[in-house]
Amino acid sequence: MVSGVDSGADERLPDWVIWRQRPFPDANLLLIDGREPALVDSGFVGHAQRTAEWVRAHSGNLTRVVNTHWHADHVGGNGLLQAGGAGIAAGAPDADAIARRDPGCCAAEYLDQPVAPYTVDEPLDDGQLLRLGDADWEVLHTPGHTPGHVALWQPEERLLVVGDALSDYDVGWVNLALDGPDAATTAVASLQRLADLEPRVLLPAHGPIPAEPTAAFAAALRRGRRLVDDPDGAIWYGARRIFAFALMIRGGISADEVESYLLARAWLVDAAALLRRTPETLAAELIDTMIRSGAVVVRDNRLHAAAEYSPVMPETLQAPFPRAWPAPAGRRGL
Repeated sequence: MVSGVDSGADERLPDWVIWRQRPFPDANLLLIDGREPALVDSGFVGHAQRTAEWVRAHSGNLTRVVNTHWHADHVGGNGLLQAGGAGIAAGAPDADAIARRDPGCCAAEYLDQPVAPYTVDEPLDDGQLLRLGDADWEVLHTPGHTPGHVALWQPEERLLVVGDALSDYDVGWVNLALDGPDAATTAVASLQRLADLEPRVLLPAHGPIPAEPTAAFAAALRRGRRLVDDPDGAIWYGARRIFAFALMIRGGISADEVESYLLARAWLVDAAALLRRTPETLAAELIDTMIRSGAVVVRDNRLHAAAEYSPVMPETLQAPFPRAWPAPAGRRGL
């Protein structure tokens, strides 16, 4: 079973929107039912089979998977669902890099977060209309968390799919090392664009559906502006999130090996340079601060993420990094 709770009788959602909140390392499930059933994001590769089973239980014939962006917790089920006949749609920048088999695809190798190979059948541009289920949705390019991030807007029901742009408790981290010093400013501009739509319901990729969209946007904009005003804080924020995710998907890391693990990561080396520290200093500070804050706990000489998450079987982490993906067979188009 896929852990989480289906939307059930949530009166905010039309009956053709099926929602399930999931803990990390997966994104939430969002199925738009109708003549052209579509899934938004597909979770982590370690739970791809569970995702596919949930989709089969709620829809007879999945037409399309739409990715809000290409991080591992959003695209991990793509390959399996594509093998079953679903097309993959993603923002044009992501689609172009995937077609080239760019080694940086999904930031998988950079973040050490495995992603099973897939192709993108339909590149998405800002303002494009997509028929999902029985309704038209507008694609909104919302860079910040990643350069290719997209949101989806259904104006009749005033539903807004926001991916990792925000949640009820957070905003998406920004990668100043890969995406440049203006990434946080870009993220805030995207948030403001989404807030200006005045949606009735926000559908985030993580956490619950916010009770009050206006309040959720106000909080997210405050958090986003703090990332702009405090670049060092933004770098620390990203480092903590990436490290916690690594602990989740690996069932923890031995206390004897965790420092060497961190020192081998490109993201930590880049963060250290931006923070004017040596990688060794940053690794030690990151471990210490996360243990002291309670975000990481030590059990049996092993560091674990303290937040709720779904365990991952080690064998499911064997997906090759994009530089080793087979060449795409060609886009089918949707």
